[in-house]
Amino acid sequence: MGLNYTCPKCKSNSYEIGQMRATGGALSKIFDVQTEKYTSVTCERCKYTEFYKAPTRALSNIFDFFTG
Repeated sequence: MGLNYTCPKCKSNSYEIGQMRATGGALSKIFDVQTEKYTSVTCERCKYTEFYKAPTRALSNIFDFFTG
């Protein structure tokens, strides 16, 4: 994936892409269902990280519920 990314802190162009999932509201916390999905971009030089919210699909949320 070729992003035209420049770190806003150190101006480096090298980065790493990652993902993070989190619970959204009270019911999703009770049932341990991760309803929110984020993509991260981390600068490889200074480790500054930005998170971007990504769309989630209902099927993946249901699968997370049953598999824990």
